[in-house]
Amino acid sequence: MPGALLLLAATGVALVVAFLLLLYLVLPVNHPKPLSLSGAHVVVTGGSSGIGKSVAIECFKQGAFITLIARNEKRLLEAKREIEKFSVNDKQVVHSISLDVSKDYANVEKLLKQAQEKLGPVDMLVNCAGISVNGKFEDIDTYRFEQLMAVNYLGSVYPTRAVVTKMKERRMGRIVFVSSQAGQVGVFGYSAYSATKYALRGLAESLQMEVKPYNICVTIAYPPDTETPGFVEESQSKILETKLISESSSICQPDYVARIIVKNAVQGKFTSSFGVDGHMLRILTNGMAPVSSIAEILESVIFLGIFRLVSLYFIAGFDSIVRRCLVEREKSEKTD
Repeated sequence: MPGALLLLAATGVALVVAFLLLLYLVLPVNHPKPLSLSGAHVVVTGGSSGIGKSVAIECFKQGAFITLIARNEKRLLEAKREIEKFSVNDKQVVHSISLDVSKDYANVEKLLKQAQEKLGPVDMLVNCAGISVNGKFEDIDTYRFEQLMAVNYLGSVYPTRAVVTKMKERRMGRIVFVSSQAGQVGVFGYSAYSATKYALRGLAESLQMEVKPYNICVTIAYPPDTETPGFVEESQSKILETKLISESSSICQPDYVARIIVKNAVQGKFTSSFGVDGHMLRILTNGMAPVSSIAEILESVIFLGIFRLVSLYFIAGFDSIVRRCLVEREKSEKTD
């Protein structure tokens, strides 16, 4: 009997090993060489504050040359001076461009061409430019839907379009899109915002399939609520339902988010997630997204069902919040 058990155990181990080997040989797992940021040219849009500025600082600390892009020239110059304090050698440069990346593609292309003439070809582009609007679908002016789609989506399309051809010629590069956890799951009050962040995923997946043969890696990041100036401003007018739902997750610091984004981007990982909630959401929403390791595949296979059950608990909680707010609002209206 012990011999039979040992044989059975050995057979099980052999089957698992064979299965893992098959996955390794058959599945399109990407194993790119990590990108060194020392001397690299990194372009960061939305770089005057928040996650964008923190990404620029993190890259500058690793020896990169930075092209910093933002609309507000005053804040841009302030950020430039702050970033320059983190230089690791005398050769590093922070080149700033006051530009709205969501308008006039020809101008975006021209200014990025000038930046490349100054600091060399772009090795990594980090698309951080974005804005948020919170409100019920019928209360949000229609022009705000257009504005968010322009800034959050086209504001990533235009810079990417301006640098991708040169990256393909050089057969190297990194392109990062900063989405949001609201780009993985729709949340009450974010009908305008979530749609634009979901759009980035479609762009990232399609583009990754195009550029992968050219040794270019695309990363899409899904940060949670992050303590940025934009988040603080939005919180002052956030509707009650969204506020209560948002309280179910913690608020991250931009420096932490930036470190994870840069680390995953230089390693060539497709998805960049943050914390326990982000890890669960990544597995739940993987779908047919590219994978970076066998470990990611096994995680999905093992935990997808469990996390789906957990997600139903959270959804029920969110629905309960919405119902309670509706009941309280109706009571208040009757009293008035």
